[in-house]
Amino acid sequence: MGSYAQEDVLLPNSVLGKAQLLLAAFESGADRLRLSELSRRSGVPKASAYRLAQELVQWGLLDRHGERYELGIRLFQLGQRVPASSVLRTVARPLMTDLFTRTRTAVHLSVLDGTHVLFLEKVAGEANVLTHSYVGGRLPASCTATGRVLLALAPDGPERVAELVAKGLSAMTPRSVTDPQVLAQRLARAAREGYALELEGVRIGDASLAVPVALAGLEYAALSITGPVTQVSVERHLAMVQDTAERIARGVERKTSYDPARAVRTPKPRPTAVRIVTG
Repeated sequence: MGSYAQEDVLLPNSVLGKAQLLLAAFESGADRLRLSELSRRSGVPKASAYRLAQELVQWGLLDRHGERYELGIRLFQLGQRVPASSVLRTVARPLMTDLFTRTRTAVHLSVLDGTHVLFLEKVAGEANVLTHSYVGGRLPASCTATGRVLLALAPDGPERVAELVAKGLSAMTPRSVTDPQVLAQRLARAAREGYALELEGVRIGDASLAVPVALAGLEYAALSITGPVTQVSVERHLAMVQDTAERIARGVERKTSYDPARAVRTPKPRPTAVRIVTG
Protein backbone atom coordinates (compact mmCIF):
# COMPACT_ATOMS: atom_id res chain seq x y z
CA MET A 1 0.00 0.00 0.00
CA GLY A 2 1.44 3.33 -1.06
CA SER A 3 4.89 1.98 -2.06
CA TYR A 4 6.09 2.66 -5.58
CA ALA A 5 9.55 1.16 -5.38
CA GLN A 6 10.22 -1.32 -8.17
CA GLU A 7 12.60 -3.72 -6.41
CA ASP A 8 10.43 -6.73 -7.22
CA VAL A 9 9.71 -5.70 -10.83
CA LEU A 10 12.12 -6.16 -13.73
CA LEU A 11 12.79 -2.82 -15.40
CA PRO A 12 11.58 -2.84 -19.04
CA ASN A 13 14.31 -2.79 -21.66
CA SER A 14 12.34 -0.60 -24.06
CA VAL A 15 12.21 3.19 -23.91
CA LEU A 16 8.43 2.99 -24.16
CA GLY A 17 8.25 0.69 -21.14
CA LYS A 18 10.37 3.03 -19.05
CA ALA A 19 8.33 6.05 -20.17
CA GLN A 20 5.18 4.24 -19.05
CA LEU A 21 6.73 3.73 -15.60
CA LEU A 22 7.48 7.44 -15.35
CA LEU A 23 3.89 8.36 -16.16
CA ALA A 24 2.56 5.70 -13.78
CA ALA A 25 4.55 7.30 -10.95
CA PHE A 26 1.78 9.91 -10.72
CA GLU A 27 -0.92 7.32 -9.99
CA SER A 28 -0.70 7.90 -6.23
CA GLY A 29 -2.34 11.27 -6.74
CA ALA A 30 0.81 13.37 -6.55
CA ASP A 31 0.44 16.48 -8.72
CA ARG A 32 4.11 17.40 -9.06
CA LEU A 33 7.25 15.32 -8.52
CA ARG A 34 10.93 16.18 -8.37
CA LEU A 35 13.25 14.12 -10.58
CA SER A 36 14.54 12.15 -7.58
CA GLU A 37 10.99 11.23 -6.56
CA LEU A 38 10.05 10.40 -10.14
CA SER A 39 13.05 8.06 -10.33
CA ARG A 40 12.30 6.42 -6.97
CA ARG A 41 8.62 5.80 -7.67
CA SER A 42 9.19 4.50 -11.19
CA GLY A 43 12.34 2.50 -10.49
CA VAL A 44 14.00 4.11 -13.54
CA PRO A 45 17.60 5.23 -12.79
CA LYS A 46 17.91 8.96 -12.31
CA ALA A 47 19.99 9.62 -15.42
CA SER A 48 17.57 7.69 -17.64
CA ALA A 49 14.59 9.26 -15.92
CA TYR A 50 15.97 12.72 -16.66
CA ARG A 51 16.49 11.99 -20.38
CA LEU A 52 13.06 10.43 -20.76
CA ALA A 53 11.35 13.18 -18.78
CA GLN A 54 12.86 15.78 -21.11
CA GLU A 55 11.48 13.94 -24.15
CA LEU A 56 8.06 13.56 -22.51
CA VAL A 57 8.06 17.32 -21.89
CA GLN A 58 8.79 17.91 -25.60
CA TRP A 59 5.86 15.64 -26.53
CA GLY A 60 3.54 17.44 -24.12
CA LEU A 61 3.01 14.32 -22.00
CA LEU A 62 4.80 15.97 -19.06
CA ASP A 63 5.13 19.61 -18.06
CA ARG A 64 8.07 21.02 -16.10
CA HIS A 65 7.80 23.77 -13.50
CA GLY A 66 11.20 24.59 -12.06
CA GLU A 67 12.54 21.37 -10.54
CA ARG A 68 9.19 19.56 -10.59
CA TYR A 69 7.31 17.62 -13.26
CA GLU A 70 3.58 17.14 -13.70
CA LEU A 71 1.37 15.32 -16.20
CA GLY A 72 0.98 17.30 -19.43
CA ILE A 73 -2.17 18.65 -21.03
CA ARG A 74 -1.58 16.40 -24.05
CA LEU A 75 -2.42 13.36 -21.91
CA PHE A 76 -5.72 14.96 -20.94
CA GLN A 77 -6.51 15.79 -24.56
CA LEU A 78 -5.81 12.23 -25.67
CA GLY A 79 -7.76 10.78 -22.76
CA GLN A 80 -10.85 12.72 -23.81
CA ARG A 81 -10.73 10.90 -27.16
CA VAL A 82 -10.83 7.35 -25.76
CA PRO A 83 -14.12 6.18 -27.34
CA ALA A 84 -15.57 4.18 -24.44
CA SER A 85 -14.89 6.68 -21.68
CA SER A 86 -15.72 9.67 -23.89
CA VAL A 87 -19.21 8.41 -24.72
CA LEU A 88 -19.84 7.27 -21.16
CA ARG A 89 -18.81 10.60 -19.64
CA THR A 90 -20.72 12.63 -22.25
CA VAL A 91 -23.92 10.74 -21.48
CA ALA A 92 -23.39 10.54 -17.72
CA ARG A 93 -22.42 14.13 -16.88
CA PRO A 94 -25.85 15.82 -17.21
CA LEU A 95 -27.60 12.92 -15.49
CA MET A 96 -25.06 13.01 -12.65
CA THR A 97 -25.67 16.75 -12.31
CA ASP A 98 -29.41 16.11 -11.96
CA LEU A 99 -28.68 13.47 -9.29
CA PHE A 100 -26.41 15.90 -7.42
CA THR A 101 -29.17 18.51 -7.48
CA ARG A 102 -31.61 16.02 -5.96
CA THR A 103 -29.31 14.53 -3.31
CA ARG A 104 -26.82 17.34 -2.60
CA THR A 105 -24.10 14.69 -2.33
CA ALA A 106 -20.97 14.15 -4.41
CA VAL A 107 -21.71 11.92 -7.41
CA HIS A 108 -19.02 9.67 -8.88
CA LEU A 109 -18.72 7.50 -11.98
CA SER A 110 -16.02 4.82 -11.73
CA VAL A 111 -14.60 1.75 -13.45
CA LEU A 112 -12.21 -0.97 -12.31
CA ASP A 113 -8.52 -0.39 -12.99
CA GLY A 114 -6.73 -3.52 -11.84
CA THR A 115 -7.37 -3.74 -8.09
CA HIS A 116 -8.38 -0.07 -7.86
CA VAL A 117 -11.33 2.04 -8.94
CA LEU A 118 -10.64 4.82 -11.42
CA PHE A 119 -12.85 7.92 -11.24
CA LEU A 120 -14.04 8.88 -14.73
CA GLU A 121 -16.34 11.71 -13.67
CA LYS A 122 -17.37 13.61 -10.55
CA VAL A 123 -20.05 16.19 -9.78
CA ALA A 124 -19.90 17.94 -6.43
CA GLY A 125 -20.61 21.27 -4.78
CA GLU A 126 -18.25 23.36 -2.73
CA ALA A 127 -19.59 21.84 0.50
CA ASN A 128 -18.84 18.26 -0.54
CA VAL A 129 -15.65 18.37 -2.59
CA LEU A 130 -13.95 15.32 -1.10
CA THR A 131 -10.17 15.31 -0.96
CA HIS A 132 -9.89 11.57 -1.68
CA SER A 133 -11.68 11.61 -5.03
CA TYR A 134 -11.01 13.45 -8.28
CA VAL A 135 -11.35 12.71 -11.97
CA GLY A 136 -8.49 10.44 -12.98
CA GLY A 137 -7.80 9.47 -9.36
CA ARG A 138 -7.69 5.91 -8.05
CA LEU A 139 -8.61 4.27 -4.73
CA PRO A 140 -8.31 0.65 -3.52
CA ALA A 141 -11.41 -1.19 -4.72
CA SER A 142 -11.86 -3.01 -1.41
CA CYS A 143 -12.36 0.29 0.47
CA THR A 144 -15.01 1.85 -1.76
CA ALA A 145 -18.67 1.19 -2.48
CA THR A 146 -18.05 1.48 -6.23
CA GLY A 147 -15.15 -0.96 -5.96
CA ARG A 148 -17.25 -3.54 -4.17
CA VAL A 149 -20.03 -3.36 -6.74
CA LEU A 150 -17.54 -3.73 -9.58
CA LEU A 151 -15.56 -6.54 -7.93
CA ALA A 152 -18.80 -8.40 -7.19
CA LEU A 153 -20.00 -8.27 -10.80
CA ALA A 154 -16.77 -8.47 -12.82
CA PRO A 155 -16.25 -11.84 -14.56
CA ASP A 156 -12.66 -11.83 -13.27
CA GLY A 157 -13.67 -10.45 -9.86
CA PRO A 158 -12.38 -13.47 -7.90
CA GLU A 159 -8.94 -13.13 -9.49
CA ARG A 160 -8.82 -9.42 -8.68
CA VAL A 161 -9.88 -10.11 -5.09
CA ALA A 162 -7.19 -12.77 -4.77
CA GLU A 163 -4.63 -10.20 -5.94
CA LEU A 164 -5.91 -7.66 -3.41
CA VAL A 165 -5.70 -10.20 -0.60
CA ALA A 166 -2.22 -11.31 -1.63
CA LYS A 167 -1.00 -7.71 -1.42
CA GLY A 168 -2.80 -7.11 1.88
CA LEU A 169 -6.10 -5.23 2.00
CA SER A 170 -5.60 -1.48 2.29
CA ALA A 171 -6.79 0.37 5.38
CA MET A 172 -7.68 3.98 4.60
CA THR A 173 -9.49 4.37 7.94
CA PRO A 174 -9.96 2.19 11.05
CA ARG A 175 -13.28 1.09 9.51
CA SER A 176 -11.81 -0.13 6.22
CA VAL A 177 -12.31 -3.87 5.67
CA THR A 178 -9.00 -5.70 6.10
CA ASP A 179 -10.37 -9.21 6.75
CA PRO A 180 -10.67 -11.26 3.50
CA GLN A 181 -13.66 -13.19 4.85
CA VAL A 182 -15.54 -10.00 5.69
CA LEU A 183 -14.75 -8.65 2.23
CA ALA A 184 -16.04 -11.87 0.65
CA GLN A 185 -19.30 -11.53 2.59
CA ARG A 186 -19.78 -7.94 1.50
CA LEU A 187 -19.06 -8.72 -2.13
CA ALA A 188 -21.56 -11.57 -2.08
CA ARG A 189 -24.13 -9.21 -0.59
CA ALA A 190 -23.42 -6.57 -3.24
CA ALA A 191 -23.91 -9.16 -6.00
CA ARG A 192 -27.13 -10.39 -4.39
CA GLU A 193 -28.69 -6.99 -3.66
CA GLY A 194 -27.36 -5.01 -6.61
CA TYR A 195 -25.81 -2.20 -4.58
CA ALA A 196 -23.14 -1.53 -1.98
CA LEU A 197 -23.18 0.79 1.04
CA GLU A 198 -19.82 1.80 2.49
CA LEU A 199 -19.65 3.49 5.90
CA GLU A 200 -16.47 5.43 6.71
CA GLY A 201 -14.21 3.04 4.79
CA VAL A 202 -12.53 5.87 2.87
CA ARG A 203 -13.07 8.86 5.12
CA ILE A 204 -14.37 9.05 8.68
CA GLY A 205 -17.79 10.65 8.78
CA ASP A 206 -18.67 9.84 5.15
CA ALA A 207 -20.74 7.13 3.51
CA SER A 208 -21.13 6.02 -0.12
CA LEU A 209 -23.94 4.23 -1.90
CA ALA A 210 -23.05 2.62 -5.26
CA VAL A 211 -24.92 0.75 -7.99
CA PRO A 212 -23.72 -0.81 -11.27
CA VAL A 213 -24.13 0.77 -14.69
CA ALA A 214 -24.59 -2.11 -17.15
CA LEU A 215 -22.70 -1.53 -20.38
CA ALA A 216 -21.91 -3.82 -23.31
CA GLY A 217 -21.90 -7.53 -22.58
CA LEU A 218 -20.80 -8.16 -19.01
CA GLU A 219 -18.95 -4.85 -18.62
CA TYR A 220 -19.91 -2.46 -15.86
CA ALA A 221 -19.20 1.00 -14.56
CA ALA A 222 -20.40 2.09 -11.13
CA LEU A 223 -22.37 5.17 -10.05
CA SER A 224 -22.24 6.38 -6.46
CA ILE A 225 -23.26 9.18 -4.15
CA THR A 226 -21.00 10.19 -1.26
CA GLY A 227 -21.68 12.47 1.69
CA PRO A 228 -21.98 12.59 5.46
CA VAL A 229 -23.19 9.36 7.04
CA THR A 230 -26.40 11.09 8.16
CA GLN A 231 -27.05 12.30 4.60
CA VAL A 232 -26.69 9.04 2.63
CA SER A 233 -29.60 6.62 2.94
CA VAL A 234 -30.50 3.42 1.12
CA GLU A 235 -34.19 4.06 1.80
CA ARG A 236 -34.16 7.62 0.44
CA HIS A 237 -31.59 7.38 -2.33
CA LEU A 238 -31.24 3.86 -3.76
CA ALA A 239 -34.15 4.09 -6.20
CA MET A 240 -33.01 7.42 -7.67
CA VAL A 241 -29.37 6.28 -7.98
CA GLN A 242 -30.51 3.09 -9.73
CA ASP A 243 -32.78 5.09 -12.03
CA THR A 244 -29.88 7.39 -12.98
CA ALA A 245 -27.63 4.38 -13.63
CA GLU A 246 -30.23 2.82 -15.91
CA ARG A 247 -30.68 6.09 -17.81
CA ILE A 248 -26.91 6.33 -18.30
CA ALA A 249 -26.82 2.77 -19.67
CA ARG A 250 -29.67 3.49 -22.08
CA GLY A 251 -28.02 6.71 -23.19
CA VAL A 252 -24.74 4.96 -23.93
CA GLU A 253 -26.61 2.30 -25.90
CA ARG A 254 -28.36 4.93 -28.00
CA LYS A 255 -25.09 6.79 -28.61
CA THR A 256 -23.21 3.72 -29.79
CA SER A 257 -25.84 1.48 -31.39
CA TYR A 258 -25.58 3.24 -34.75
CA ASP A 259 -21.95 2.09 -35.07
CA PRO A 260 -21.74 -1.66 -35.84
CA ALA A 261 -18.16 -1.72 -34.59
CA ARG A 262 -19.27 -0.45 -31.16
CA ALA A 263 -22.82 -1.73 -31.00
CA VAL A 264 -24.03 -2.25 -27.45
CA ARG A 265 -25.70 -5.57 -26.80
CA THR A 266 -28.50 -5.94 -24.29
CA PRO A 267 -26.76 -6.50 -20.94
CA LYS A 268 -27.20 -9.89 -19.37
CA PRO A 269 -29.13 -10.00 -16.10
CA ARG A 270 -27.15 -9.17 -12.99
CA PRO A 271 -25.68 -12.28 -11.37
CA THR A 272 -27.32 -13.27 -8.11
CA ALA A 273 -24.23 -14.82 -6.59
CA VAL A 274 -20.49 -14.48 -6.87
CA ARG A 275 -17.67 -16.85 -6.06
CA ILE A 276 -14.95 -15.09 -4.10
CA VAL A 277 -11.42 -16.44 -3.90
CA THR A 278 -9.69 -15.10 -0.78
CA GLY A 279 -6.30 -16.71 -1.11
